[in-house]
Amino acid sequence: MMKRRAFLGTALCAAAALSRAVEPPRDISIVQDFDELWKTLADRYCFFDQKATDWNRVRAMYRPMALRLDTEEEFQRLAHRVLNELYDAHTGVNNAPDGMPRYPWYDLVTERHGDTARVIAVKEGSPAENAGILPGDAVLAADGVPVLTAMRAFLPRCLKHFDPEAERYALNVPISGLRGRPRRLTMRRTAGTSSDIRELTLDVPAVRREPDVSWRRLDGGFGYIRIASFVDNAAVSAFDKALEELREAAALIIDVRRNGGGDTGVAVPMMGRFITERRVYAHMRRREGSGLGGYWREYVDPRGPFTYASPVAVLTDRWSASMAEGFPMGMRGIGRATIIGQPMMGLGAAVFSLRCDRTGIQAQYSAEPVYDANRRWRSLMRPDIVVPEGADIMDAALRYLAAATSGNRR
Repeated sequence: MMKRRAFLGTALCAAAALSRAVEPPRDISIVQDFDELWKTLADRYCFFDQKATDWNRVRAMYRPMALRLDTEEEFQRLAHRVLNELYDAHTGVNNAPDGMPRYPWYDLVTERHGDTARVIAVKEGSPAENAGILPGDAVLAADGVPVLTAMRAFLPRCLKHFDPEAERYALNVPISGLRGRPRRLTMRRTAGTSSDIRELTLDVPAVRREPDVSWRRLDGGFGYIRIASFVDNAAVSAFDKALEELREAAALIIDVRRNGGGDTGVAVPMMGRFITERRVYAHMRRREGSGLGGYWREYVDPRGPFTYASPVAVLTDRWSASMAEGFPMGMRGIGRATIIGQPMMGLGAAVFSLRCDRTGIQAQYSAEPVYDANRRWRSLMRPDIVVPEGADIMDAALRYLAAATSGNRR
């Protein structure tokens, strides 16, 4: 790093001598942080073999832009564009300010349908649901811009060839809107005419803090545990308390819908309450040179004071992300749960964090691919019972558990 600083300093001094300081002096810390960001991902990002991104071309295109920047906020915006080249919802700037694009998928999942975006899923309790948007509706425009035009602004510029996943990602960025800003979406009902077109304003929702773990008893002798996050270690003791309260339940529903993920160290101890011997729940890999190294196993150890042995259903939706995908995968892998719901976010790796040394800008990136107990990639995981979009996932789980426990009832 010191050699790079010396080189840059010498180059700047030489340029100043030739031009007689026509160009004002600039802070080189921004371009140094660009180099750190680019090199870290060049060495550690795990999905280059699945992306069409030419990472060397990314450096050639964006480094000259970094040389012209003056402020940290400008660099944040550039870093967002750089990481957008990977079209990976698990990779991006963490501490971005209001006004920067949100990463998909915020409260809608859409796919291209002609010159519109067809809604595939709507997040429960979100601004989109509150506005009456339904699966099957068409998004015609975002903030007054036709949706395909808006999409093109976010398409990666440094692809070696076309990738439909890059287009899918870019389509959902403008539909997700800007951080801290309302959105205007022009919508049309399924198979509608021009008279069915609606202009909707989706306000920024008030922050409502949901407990990490909550629980209740359900009709039919079943128990229900809601896990909203795997971030805080205190969630483990809260889960233990819930399980103690529901110890005699004939079956258990664990709900990780709308859970954005968190820490393996929180989720794995919860899994340990359902087994009596050590079990493999996942496999992982990591970058070694230009490719991925070998697999290693991740284990769950049994944990007391008792083992819950009755049937378990884990509920998922499109916004079950990261560790909220790993938990259902692990519970299925140790043979202790049936996954019921909708396909999950599809984030296929554990992430590493990066803090740029000089500007302090923080980012995260996909670093360690995660696979299930049979070495199938987590990103491709599907529920055991897929519930159609818009249908009642809880009802499907109750019907499944009623059948699973019918032989145990008197």
